[in-house]
Amino acid sequence: MPITLAQIYRYPVKGLTPEPLTRVALTPGFGLPHDRRFALAHGTTSFDPAAPAWMPKTKFLMLMKNERLALLRTRFDEASGVLTILRDGKIAASADITVASGRAIIEDFFASYMHGETSRRPKLLEAPWHMFSDVARKVVSIIGLPSVRDLERVIGSVVDPRRFRANFYLEGGDPWQEFDWVEREFQIGPVRLRGVKPISRCAATNVDPESGDRDLDIPSALKASFRHVNTGIYADVLEGGSVAPGDVLAPPV
Repeated sequence: MPITLAQIYRYPVKGLTPEPLTRVALTPGFGLPHDRRFALAHGTTSFDPAAPAWMPKTKFLMLMKNERLALLRTRFDEASGVLTILRDGKIAASADITVASGRAIIEDFFASYMHGETSRRPKLLEAPWHMFSDVARKVVSIIGLPSVRDLERVIGSVVDPRRFRANFYLEGGDPWQEFDWVEREFQIGPVRLRGVKPISRCAATNVDPESGDRDLDIPSALKASFRHVNTGIYADVLEGGSVAPGDVLAPPV
């Protein structure tokens, strides 16, 4: 059975709603366009958009500590720059977050919504060509759905793949096969990639993306059953192109 690209997601604001894509064009040295383009930082976080530097996820509002984020639904329109936030199905805030006045509107919302969970008023950050990734490089995150199903087997419970907030979800192949692609080149459609490292999982994966409940302990289950806490890999884009669900993966030979 061939390995195919099943789903594509981007995350315009780090920690907020995943957005499914029907096609995406990738560029060498970069992640998905608009992926982790913005991030909600704690008010005490220092960041210079003129000289952006990588920062650990503890500097930001995130599901690992702030599961209430999962109760919101957000959508980002890249043409207008407008981020819309829905709470209980109703629009709670909407603004162009590419300008200071629009970012202030969104910051005001999160200052109220996350009251008591963040130090000072949150700051919505952006910098040209910067990506607020969990690693200090612009990467694509990839998970094989057979690996998620193998995790379901040992947990004895359904595991929504969206808990892992990957860019590419693959169907076919063997569980955990993607670990074999670290430090090796492989291809999805016309795009050539190179595996960087396995993705170490934290308590963010314990949060159900629909309910916001912290209802599983995935890192502990991984450790107990597989003697690691990894699910999926990061990959660099070496040769760009456009990919869509259904594209076939050519694994390393």
